[in-house]
Amino acid sequence: RKILVLSRRPIAVIRKTNNRIIIQYVRCRPHGDETLIGIDSTMLKKYGWKFNFKNLPAAYLTGYMFGLLVKKKNLEPPVPYLGLHRVTRGNRLFAAIKGMLDAGLEMKVSPEVLPDEERIRGEHIVNYFKMLGEEAEKVFSAYVKNNVNVEDLPNEVERVKNEIYKDVMGEAK
Repeated sequence: RKILVLSRRPIAVIRKTNNRIIIQYVRCRPHGDETLIGIDSTMLKKYGWKFNFKNLPAAYLTGYMFGLLVKKKNLEPPVPYLGLHRVTRGNRLFAAIKGMLDAGLEMKVSPEVLPDEERIRGEHIVNYFKMLGEEAEKVFSAYVKNNVNVEDLPNEVERVKNEIYKDVMGEAK
């Protein structure tokens, strides 16, 4: 904590819960932290996201939206802060960071820890869905109930990413 306050650099606090991904732009101050931006993955509903709010593509899109907001407000690029979360190569937290990088934020992050493009697009989820065969209806019951086609996930990631850009930046990409 002391190091964060003394560094005088803003941080991107990235949290994952059982239902969503939360990202906050925080300035650490001796008298108390100041949160300038706070978003979470449920905000993806606005762009027609019908998939899970805690999966890897949702984390990426939330990070992307966060990065665009930081750029639009002309704020200093933050230092990623993962807190006590387990740091595993390619996990949802690093997907959020990848989204921030793709939005144009400059951060020092080793490329080896970031998820690859197939995972960002959710192709691993589609492959798992196909592998399950008849069991897929049970495992993906929420999608089946809501008439969501899991195989559309990679296209939806691109569509929502473009929608976020248009909404936040006010122009087509």
